[in-house]
Amino acid sequence: MTAILGAGISGLSAAYYALRNTKMVPIVIYEATNRVGGWLHSIKLADGTIFEQGPRTMRNTNDKNSNTTLELIEQLHLSDKIIPISFRHPASRNRLIYADGQIHLMPTGIKGLIEKNSLLNRSMFSVLWNELMVTKDLKDDESVYNFIARRFGEDVADKMISPIIAGIFAGDAHKISAKSFMTRIFEAEQKHGSIIKGLIHERFSKIKDNTSINEKSNNTQTSLVQRAQKEKWSMWGIEGGIEHLPETLAHNIIDRGVNIKMQHKCEQLKFNKDDVELTINGEIKTCSRVISSLPAKTLADLVQDQHPELSNELKGIPTVTVGVVNLQFSENILPINAFGILIRPKEERPILGVIFDSHIIPQRSKATVLTVMMGGAWFEKYFGQCSSEEHLLSVAVNQVQEILHIKEDPKAFNVSILKDCIPQHLVGHMQRLTHIHNYISTHKIPLGLCGSSYQGVGINDVILSAKQAVSDINLHIL
Repeated sequence: MTAILGAGISGLSAAYYALRNTKMVPIVIYEATNRVGGWLHSIKLADGTIFEQGPRTMRNTNDKNSNTTLELIEQLHLSDKIIPISFRHPASRNRLIYADGQIHLMPTGIKGLIEKNSLLNRSMFSVLWNELMVTKDLKDDESVYNFIARRFGEDVADKMISPIIAGIFAGDAHKISAKSFMTRIFEAEQKHGSIIKGLIHERFSKIKDNTSINEKSNNTQTSLVQRAQKEKWSMWGIEGGIEHLPETLAHNIIDRGVNIKMQHKCEQLKFNKDDVELTINGEIKTCSRVISSLPAKTLADLVQDQHPELSNELKGIPTVTVGVVNLQFSENILPINAFGILIRPKEERPILGVIFDSHIIPQRSKATVLTVMMGGAWFEKYFGQCSSEEHLLSVAVNQVQEILHIKEDPKAFNVSILKDCIPQHLVGHMQRLTHIHNYISTHKIPLGLCGSSYQGVGINDVILSAKQAVSDINLHIL
């Protein structure tokens, strides 16, 4: 029997991929809460408005990550529920940054390359030219902030990259790993001495082998992947809210024999020679192997007694808490059609950014819907340890009204405090993952790892991590 810890999107995906191997069934999922989906949670109002507590879209990057998700969508017969957003859509093209007390449009396209922009007070051409002039500095890893500042300039790191890291990780760019988050461009510099030179070299290498690769790729791609490429999707959503994906996935695997046990919390793991003992709600259960989709620091507590070295490595992947405030306004009160606005951390404001939900995916109610992200790495600084939902709502409304120059009060709202929701991939993260996987392999522990603690925090990342976890753990049973 295979036990999976957690019924979020990664745990459900792991069960889906595990069903392909008869040696891994039967499968049981232990979920500590009373619902599936984890941080994917869509709240539907009576007028049809949808408040998203977590992600609302998935990026289409035309790579293994995004293609794996699209393949899963097609296999679940959800293709007709897709809401595609092309690269020409204002939500794809327009990204706003709040810095120096005002709103700036992120530079894009030819115009953004040539003209001086208000955010940096220089053109992107000068930014790229300077990068070509910087000498290579061999490093095993460094923070995203230091890496970008070294290659492109302090202003780019401070005013562009820091807000982006705050938006993705709810984290501090001075602490997040460049090698983990920006693997491709980090390795381009380390190998070729320049990010731009490395990317150009990579591009020409792909063109050289393009014909045979494309022929093979086109023969294996699903129709949905091909459609996304043809229509040049930048990202996409799902009708009825993003939670429709984990709900459909749960129904699929339940129909195929997976047992999802709600409000069953795992309290300890013990790996014996011939089985694994799980302490679930105070009772001992046994299985042959475990796949954990829990946050790394939660898993650390479960293996602490038997594997303290592994536990210490897992504890090195911390999490942050994010306040999420959804606001509905009766009319269009936004200054520009865009994805949203990110706040430069140096502005010393208690919010990370504001997502313009109704500009990304139109609402049935025709209302303007915003999502305010708050706290993250700075949650305790601005809100303390016991901040109330009423206080977060007040702060969110005041910040939105001040930054976006809105006079209207929201007519509907929802407040959630998502405790420990986003793992932080700190400097040295890749080396830590190597140590973790080497430990599991060396000690022949039948344990697979998936979820946002390891390879990435996006939906595409965690679905691919689930598929990989099943593949990894299969090495123990084949």
